[in-house]
Amino acid sequence: MGDTPRNSVDAHVQWLKTRPGYKPSVAAEYRRAKSSEQVRISEDLQELYTTAGVLLVDAQGHGIISAKIASTVHDTFHSLMLSELDHSGKTTPGFFEKINLRLAQSVTARNALGRNKDDNTREIATMLYGEIRPTGHFRFVNFGHPPPLVFSAEFNRFMEIDDARMVQFLALGLEIPEDHPDRNKYLSMAIRPRQMNSSDVAEITLMSPGDLLFLYTDGVYDGSDAQDRLLIEQVIREHKNEPARGICNAILEYAVKQDLILQENGEEDRIDDKTVFIIKRG
Repeated sequence: MGDTPRNSVDAHVQWLKTRPGYKPSVAAEYRRAKSSEQVRISEDLQELYTTAGVLLVDAQGHGIISAKIASTVHDTFHSLMLSELDHSGKTTPGFFEKINLRLAQSVTARNALGRNKDDNTREIATMLYGEIRPTGHFRFVNFGHPPPLVFSAEFNRFMEIDDARMVQFLALGLEIPEDHPDRNKYLSMAIRPRQMNSSDVAEITLMSPGDLLFLYTDGVYDGSDAQDRLLIEQVIREHKNEPARGICNAILEYAVKQDLILQENGEEDRIDDKTVFIIKRG
């Protein structure tokens, strides 16, 4: 009695005591409910010991604004993640909605300030975040990023993945859900019918030892050209028995060689930043 609150639960109980009709049973019920919630969160946190998170962000352009955009996504992601794990013990769809809204704020602010007609910079960043578990199960969300590819060690090629399992939203900040209470405050290229839920989290499973998950940015492959896909598939086929780092380096070397061809053809504008991430099931 009279002690300073030690945590948020104690602080809330103190507030309850100031409400009309307060009874000790109300505080006891609240403490019991919060205790149960903390047990659930601690159980979810245990999975982090065997979970690896992968974040790929690609901001459009190469200037200061683009660097600022990428930094905003990165910093927002890490700041929100600390709070997310503290309150939920895992990532939830609401976590990604907050990141999307943060970029929507930047898009809206830059639009309100006006644009130089000679400035082609746009406040756009694509993002793919996924979590891989020892079973080879990869769950991810995709905001405008080229989709992951799976190389089968058994069939020696990229596998076709059902498009229905590859949920993809527009790039960050360009699409506000219609049921968001503040949607009218933001500039939005499209209106999504609803906020994200668990059905919008895509899933891929690496079934067999040696299977590869190939994540990349459009400076390596734009995710659509069939001929480019076959060439990258051949690179992976030739290096599939190497560790993930070796496969990654081989793909990057191939991508740099493609840049030389673009330069010779006078297509320097097609050259872009390159990121490759390989996950290999042991």
